[in-house]
Amino acid sequence: MSQSTGKMKLAVLTSGGDSAGMNAVVRAIVKIGILRGCETWIVREGYEGLVRGNTQAHAIHADLPADASALKCAHRGVPTNLTQNLRFGDGDLLRDGTGDHHHGRTLKGRYIVRVGWDDVRGWFAEGGTLIGTARSAAFRTPEGRLSAAHNLIKEGIDALAVCGGDGSLTGADLFRSEWPSLVSQLLTQGMITEEQAEKHGHLKIVGLVGSIDNDMSMTDLTIGAPTALHRICEAIDNINSTAASHSRAFVLEVMGRHCGWLALLAGVSSGADFIFIPERPPQTIPGGTWEDDLCEAIRGHREAGKRKTIVIVAEGAHDADLQPIRAEYVKDVLTERLGLDTRVTTLGHTQRGGRPCAFDRILPTLQGEEAVKALLEATPDTPSYMIGVRENKIIRVPLMEAVAMTRAVADAIGAKDFAKAMSMRDPEFFQSLEGFFATSTLFKEKQLPHYRRMRVAIMHMGAPAGGMNAATRAAVRYCVKQGHHPLAVHNGFRGLLDDNIHELSWLGVDAWTSRGGSELGTNRTLPDVDLGAVAARFQEHNFHALLMIGGFEAFNALLILETGRKHYPAFHIPMAHLPATISNNVPMTEFSLGSDTSLNALVDACDSIKQSASASRNRVFVVETQGGKCGYLATMGALATGASIVYTPEQGMNLDTLRQDVKFLKIRYGLDAKGKSEGRMVIRNECASTVYTTDVVTKMFKEEGGNLFDSRSASLGHTLQGGVPSPMDRARAARLSLRCMAFLEDHHDALQKQVGKVKQAPPESAAVITIQGSTLEWVPVQEMVQHADMKNRRGKTAWWAEIKDLVEALVGRPEIL
Repeated sequence: MSQSTGKMKLAVLTSGGDSAGMNAVVRAIVKIGILRGCETWIVREGYEGLVRGNTQAHAIHADLPADASALKCAHRGVPTNLTQNLRFGDGDLLRDGTGDHHHGRTLKGRYIVRVGWDDVRGWFAEGGTLIGTARSAAFRTPEGRLSAAHNLIKEGIDALAVCGGDGSLTGADLFRSEWPSLVSQLLTQGMITEEQAEKHGHLKIVGLVGSIDNDMSMTDLTIGAPTALHRICEAIDNINSTAASHSRAFVLEVMGRHCGWLALLAGVSSGADFIFIPERPPQTIPGGTWEDDLCEAIRGHREAGKRKTIVIVAEGAHDADLQPIRAEYVKDVLTERLGLDTRVTTLGHTQRGGRPCAFDRILPTLQGEEAVKALLEATPDTPSYMIGVRENKIIRVPLMEAVAMTRAVADAIGAKDFAKAMSMRDPEFFQSLEGFFATSTLFKEKQLPHYRRMRVAIMHMGAPAGGMNAATRAAVRYCVKQGHHPLAVHNGFRGLLDDNIHELSWLGVDAWTSRGGSELGTNRTLPDVDLGAVAARFQEHNFHALLMIGGFEAFNALLILETGRKHYPAFHIPMAHLPATISNNVPMTEFSLGSDTSLNALVDACDSIKQSASASRNRVFVVETQGGKCGYLATMGALATGASIVYTPEQGMNLDTLRQDVKFLKIRYGLDAKGKSEGRMVIRNECASTVYTTDVVTKMFKEEGGNLFDSRSASLGHTLQGGVPSPMDRARAARLSLRCMAFLEDHHDALQKQVGKVKQAPPESAAVITIQGSTLEWVPVQEMVQHADMKNRRGKTAWWAEIKDLVEALVGRPEIL
């Protein structure tokens, strides 16, 4: 039986279906728990592990530090909770899956296991859940929950973090509500003492949602959903090439029993032709069938010249009468009615597997931190909380309210009240669905009368970024639907001056969703290179609106054009800037297109680099990233990869910080188990310092590391700009692009209503679309200037600025120095 220490003892378990990011949750809760003075435990095999408990005693086997003097140096010789909970010897068994081995050290007979700081290192790069998950029939019974309560009290645990779906979180809340009666029963049966009953009279519970379906209400994203979307889009990208080669149709079945998020976002991100989701069954005209509508849509695409057809079916898809729509039946419809050579691909459990994407490392880490805070602040009177996210803000919501709303969606679908089901999804879901229809449907008739139609110039600016082409595709498809003329301006303002302009077509942009870089070509030339000539081109081509997709250069260009309205009437048209830059340095917006793609490229590269560093045991890699004078990519990359140190332009570098960094690395390597040192990474933004370059820092670490560690460098360079855009960037591109087109239409209509030949565009008609919290906001370019650091080409404030402190906390820097 565990002895009382006065510290809060918290345990974390994963339950229900596994999802990428669960290991990141466990890692974050263990590390933050230790930093907050707690004892940390994991529960193997979900609720089943709680019921089984421990039949074998704990056998702590902590490897000795590589340098015996390191403990005396850490935190100036004062013991901390980190150094006292460094490792307990079971981390490798859990990570390697050898816990149930019959010989040597084993976890057999131990389901509630104490873990330390190093026991969870490197976990968040692993898929699934290393501590196991199981659906427990025993826990559903009162006897099972009584055993679970007894097993927790035996170990002195009074706080529980549960990562799972709505069923798992409901079980956690039920367990908490029954806890006083369970304690009373245990006391009556003599299984616990009065002292234990008094001490453990209240169970603290917090829930985190691990579900690839993204089916939980009151949160924008669930842990594992972004990675599942990655797996689906990777599969569709691969299928696209063979489908086009043979002019085939493919019907893909994806997961999503009561929620169509995966099917919908995959449809938007991959440029699918048709989707079936539970919340919105196919809507048919009177006397028609969904089969007729499907065939009409696909026939139109084929007649327009498309060689391939992609249809995505959520596993819970059904028609308006709740009759299931199966992938095999859809295949038969396409084959028999249209004569298409059709194949079915069921992705199945491949959607669950694989390494977590960047967001499924960052989100669980931030949520894990909030979960520990919620447990520490919990009282018998506070509700059980679920940790969620609204855009990039981590939030707490009452757990059972979220579960009730989630089940209400399923009930609405079951009652055929599909409008209610849609209304209970978040606004982005509805916008994405409208966006899918707008970009996938080939309308026979133009939607706007002639006098409202525009000639829309579309231009890329600055460095290439993932999602630029997807945004352009969405804008072009919308233009074609409405009757506008989408005019591609190749190679930015330089191309405009060279008259490199042509009209894009519905079919011509079909494959652009998954293409990286910039199909239109891009550069950093600003319009003031020859503003008069630019105005002449605007007038010559009779542009009615301008959409610029790019980074800080596009913002600058928009500012120049808006200011130029005083002298050039041709600029009195609506103009929109859609931020797209890997640096994420456009002021006032929390995300720019390309930043997620670049972050994933960085994570992939750093995973490989860390593997090399770990193989060498004692090697520190200094990794240089792009980002200009904005440290977003370096900071979020450090959080997503577990980097030991991060250098950014905002905070800079000096001799004092480098001296402390060397000291930290020396102590940290000294605390590693002998012969089991971890390869470590330092991430440095390219503009963090003009003096302390990557080469200088690498040589310094190599010189100072002595026998403890070696050092190498790696510059990721332009690899961070290339590659296939991430699904998040593709979906965001379509959503933002369509909002830009609506903005241009509104302001064009307003200009048309002005009396007289000379039109005066108001300042708000030249604006930047920004993501602020959970909403999209238009910011006039002149207002944007007030929030911009024009010299350093970034915003004056950054929402992610405090993340650097979390990066340092998660490697134990404050506890070690």
